[in-house]
Amino acid sequence: MLNSDQINDVIGSTAYGSDGGKIGKVGQIYLDDQSGQPEWATVNTGLFGTSESFVPLSDASFTGDRLSVGFTKDKVKDAPNIGDSDGHLTPEQEQELYAYYGRSYGESDVDTTRTQDYDTTTRTSDVDDAMTVSEEKVNIGTRSQEVGRARLRKYVDTEYVEQTVPVRKERAVVEREPITDANRDRSTDGPEITEAEHEVVLSEETPVVEKTVEPVERVRLGTETVTSEETVSEEVRKERVDVDGDVDDRTSGGRTY
Repeated sequence: MLNSDQINDVIGSTAYGSDGGKIGKVGQIYLDDQSGQPEWATVNTGLFGTSESFVPLSDASFTGDRLSVGFTKDKVKDAPNIGDSDGHLTPEQEQELYAYYGRSYGESDVDTTRTQDYDTTTRTSDVDDAMTVSEEKVNIGTRSQEVGRARLRKYVDTEYVEQTVPVRKERAVVEREPITDANRDRSTDGPEITEAEHEVVLSEETPVVEKTVEPVERVRLGTETVTSEETVSEEVRKERVDVDGDVDDRTSGGRTY
C-alpha cells in the first residue's frame, strides 16, 4: 500500500494493471479517514481518457513514475461508473465499489473528500479531445578530447668510427760506396786519420683526428587527421496511443501510432 509521502508523485503518473496492461493516468487520490493513508485512486480510462475509474490502493506499489495496482486492466476499466463525484462518494457508491472489487463494505473507513492540498498538486492531464504524442530524438555529434601526447626529444648518441690511413716514417740507412776516380778528391779532402761523426734527423707521420659539426637534416613534430567511422546506438522512447471501441481512425498525415 502507498503512503502519504508518495501522493504528490503518484498523481499524474501512469497506472498499470496486474497483467502489465497500461490503464491510464492517475487523476485523484482518496484518503482513509482514520489513518490518512491513500485508499482509492481514480484513473483516466476509455477513449482518450474521458472516463474515470476507481481502483483500490491496498495492493498497489509505486516505482519511478509507474503505479502498479492489484487488478487487471480490464477489471479497472469495467469498474462501476461513479460519474462526477465532486470529491465525494455516497455510501451507496462506496458499497458498489467495494462489492465490485470483492471487498467488504466498511473494511476501511474512507475519507472520500480530497484535501485542498492535493487539489493544488494534482498534475494536469489531457482533458480535451486530443492527446499530444511525443517521442525522443537522438542528436549524434562529436566532441574533441585529449587522448594522449607526443614529444619530440633530441639526445646525443655516441658511436665509434674506424678508418685506416697511411702514415710515413723515416729511418736511417747506411749507404756504402767504393772509392772511385769520380769521388777520390772529396774522399781525401781533410786529415788522413781523425775522429768524426755525422747525424741525420729522422721524422715520421702520426694520425691526427679533427672533428667538425655539420647539419644533416631538420626534424619537426606535427599532427595529421585520420577519419574513421564508429557506430553509435542509443535507446529512444516513443509514446503510443491505443484506441479502444468502435472508432473510425482518421489519422492526420497518414502516421500510424
